[in-house]
Amino acid sequence: MKELFDSVCFKCSQITTTSYSTSFSFGIKALDKSLHAPIYNIYGFVRFADEIVDTFHGYDKEALLLKFKQDTHLAIKEKISLNPILNSFQDVVNRYNIDLELIDTFLDSMEMDLKPELYDKSKYDKYILGSAQVVGLMCLKVFVAGNTAMYKDLKPYAMSLGSAFQKINFLRDIKADFLTLGRTYFPDVDLQNFNAEDKRIIELDIQKDFDHALLGIKKLPIKSRTGVYLAYTYYFKLFKKVKSVSSSKILNHRIRINNTLKVLLIVTTLIKSKLSLL
Repeated sequence: MKELFDSVCFKCSQITTTSYSTSFSFGIKALDKSLHAPIYNIYGFVRFADEIVDTFHGYDKEALLLKFKQDTHLAIKEKISLNPILNSFQDVVNRYNIDLELIDTFLDSMEMDLKPELYDKSKYDKYILGSAQVVGLMCLKVFVAGNTAMYKDLKPYAMSLGSAFQKINFLRDIKADFLTLGRTYFPDVDLQNFNAEDKRIIELDIQKDFDHALLGIKKLPIKSRTGVYLAYTYYFKLFKKVKSVSSSKILNHRIRINNTLKVLLIVTTLIKSKLSLL
């Protein structure tokens, strides 16, 4: 009967992913079917932690995050949890030997979001590492299926991809982060006077991450390459759209990719994959 319980838990992680992120859902669907459940399980965990610090206003976020962290460690240790998201997550952690250090680094970055603050370069790099790069490394553990040499080889590229995705999110959500949550992630940037040069410098940094990440995507196992490339393509298209608008518009509008273009990106990526053009 434990199999039925686990199946219900996996479905909770899948529903969480599809409900919160259409872009990641598209990417996961383009992965080999055997990879769907473990990546849904990772995203469900990440999404719940992020939800605590981003939207649970009026609740004791610090206490909730601490409890979530304690429950996470207990679930991994005991290999079960009555929290369906954590039960799914512990399964992928134990099955693919995901390092506890990656998980704690991620949760530490979530803790940084509990209090509004201005980020210097050191804090910015620490937050990027925890909120994005280690999540990419968790997924990479799944993609390489225990191949330690491949993991070490692809690790820097996975970190660059996670970094690019997170920085794009920062730019896209810059208005909400600043005005609603009181966060300013980009170091040495005064959002009260955000200008074209500030935006250009950030974009150059993101472009460097994208260029490096693409080299690693091409080296991924075939089971994961198409899905990761699809996520890359979506975010790179979003990046190009962000680049095309002014710094003032970034502060006043949330840039999006419409569903029609998302479908086109999926079709194009799948065709490239079929023709072995990736």
